[in-house]
Amino acid sequence: MAQNKNSSQETDPESATKKKTAAPYKYRLRTVIITGAASLLIGVGGTVGVGALYVQQQQQAAAKNAITYVPNSFRDLLKVYGDIKENYFETTSDTKLMNGAINGMVKALDDPFSQYLAGDDATELNTTMTGSFEGIGAEISQGDNHIEIVSPIKDSPADKAGLKAHDVIMSINGKSTQGWSTTKASNTIRGKKGTKVSLNIKRGDTTFDITVERGVVPLTSVSSQLSTQNKQVGVIAISQFSNKTNTELEKAIKSLRTKGARSFVIDLRQNPGGLLPQALSTASMFLKDGQRIMQVQGRTGKPQIFTAGKEYDDGFKVTEPVAVLIDSGSASASEIFAAAIQQSRHSALVGEKSYGKGTVQTLTNLSGGAEVKITTNKWLTPNGTWINKKGLTPDVKVAYPEFASWPLLNSKKVNKLGDVATDVKTAQKILNLAGAKLTEVSGYFDGATQTAVRNFQTSQHVTVTGELDAATKTALNNYVYDQAQKSDPMMTKAVQTAAAK
Repeated sequence: MAQNKNSSQETDPESATKKKTAAPYKYRLRTVIITGAASLLIGVGGTVGVGALYVQQQQQAAAKNAITYVPNSFRDLLKVYGDIKENYFETTSDTKLMNGAINGMVKALDDPFSQYLAGDDATELNTTMTGSFEGIGAEISQGDNHIEIVSPIKDSPADKAGLKAHDVIMSINGKSTQGWSTTKASNTIRGKKGTKVSLNIKRGDTTFDITVERGVVPLTSVSSQLSTQNKQVGVIAISQFSNKTNTELEKAIKSLRTKGARSFVIDLRQNPGGLLPQALSTASMFLKDGQRIMQVQGRTGKPQIFTAGKEYDDGFKVTEPVAVLIDSGSASASEIFAAAIQQSRHSALVGEKSYGKGTVQTLTNLSGGAEVKITTNKWLTPNGTWINKKGLTPDVKVAYPEFASWPLLNSKKVNKLGDVATDVKTAQKILNLAGAKLTEVSGYFDGATQTAVRNFQTSQHVTVTGELDAATKTALNNYVYDQAQKSDPMMTKAVQTAAAK
C-alpha cells in the first residue's frame, strides 16, 4: 500500500524484488489509511486497498522515459486542453483539467483498485498505521458504482452493529453513494467517538437502514488466550497486519507457551489485510527456511518467489501444530498468510471461503503531492494459484450459526401491535433465540409478540413500551451479536483440529 512516511528508509520495490535476501519490504499489501481510502478502513477512518500494493518512488529519469511511450492519438487530448483554455466560457485552472484527464484515464481501466489520488485523497493514502482512531472500523472498496464493505474490524463498532463482508453501502446519511470514491465515503462515514452515522445497506436481496455509533478503534492487532475448550491450545486472533503485528505475535506465542499451549489456532476471520512486510514476517515464522510464502507475477515474465527465512522472522519459529480460521472477511494479507500455511506448511484452514483479492497495485508519486495507484501484478499462492475473486477454500468447512446471517433490524422504523413487516419477522426469531416461545414468526405483530417484546425489554433494561422502537431493535441486534460470540462452531472445530495434530 502506501509508503510509511515516518520510516527513515525508503525502499524501491523494483530493486528490492530482485534480491530475495534483501531486508523485508517497506510497502503495504493494502494501504491501511486508518483515517480513510481504495478500499477504505471506514472508521478507523478508511484505508486503501483490498490487495497487495507496491509503493514505488518514481525517479525523474523513469518519468522522462515514460514520455516516449505517449502515442500520437494523445495529440487530441492536447487539442481539447487548448480549446478549453482558449474558448471555454469560464476560466478553468490547469490543475483541475489535469486532475480530470488523469482521473478519466484511470477510471477507463474499470478497475476499482486503480485510482488517481490528489489533495486529501493522497494525504489519506499515506496515513500510517499507528495509534488508535475514531470511526466505525470497516474496510471498504468500490464496486458496481457503490461502496462495498470488504470486512469490518473484529470487535469494532461496525462489527458489533452486524455489518458484514460484501454488504453494499447504498447511501450514507441519506446521500446515495453511487459513483463515490472510497475516500469520499470514508471521509463521510468517519467521525468523533459518540457521534452516529446512518447507512443504507444492501445485503443480498434485502435492503435496510442502520445507525452506527462511532467509537475508538485500537490498532493493537494481536490478542491471545488459552482456549476455554482445551487449555493446551492457544488461540491467537490477528485483526489486521499492522506495523507491530510480528512482534505482537511472537510475544503472544511465547506467553501462551509458558501457560501450557502445545498447539495454536490463528484466527484471521474479518481480517481485511494490512502491511506486506508483516504478512511475510508472520508467515515466515510458521515455515521452514526456504519454503514459499507467496509469488508475484507481472504482465510478462516469471513470477517473483518469496520464501521464508531469517530476514523475515529473525530466526523465531513456530513448530507446534496450527489451524487457521478464515471467513469471507479474510482478505489480502490474511489470504497470503493463510495460503502459505495451507500450501507450504500443510496445516488446515478452517471456516468459510476467504474474500479473494489477488492483485497488486503500484503507487507512483506525481507533482503537487498527487499519486496514481495502478494494478500492475497478480500475487499467487505458493503453488501458483491465483485466488482473485475466488478466495481460499478451507480444508475443514464450517459455517457460522444460521442466526448470524439474519438481517439487521432497522432502528429508524418503529413497529407495533398489528404491523406486518420483515423487521417483525426477524425480531420474532431473535426473541425465540432469547427464550421466547412464539409459534407465530411470519412477521405479524400479534399479542404474543408484544408480550415477548415487553419481557425482552425488561431483561435488557430497555424502557418497556411493547413496541419495536429504536432502543429495542438495537438491543435485539446486540443480542444476536453476543450470541454469535458465545456460539462459535468454527472456533470449536479449529481447536479440535489443532489439538488433534
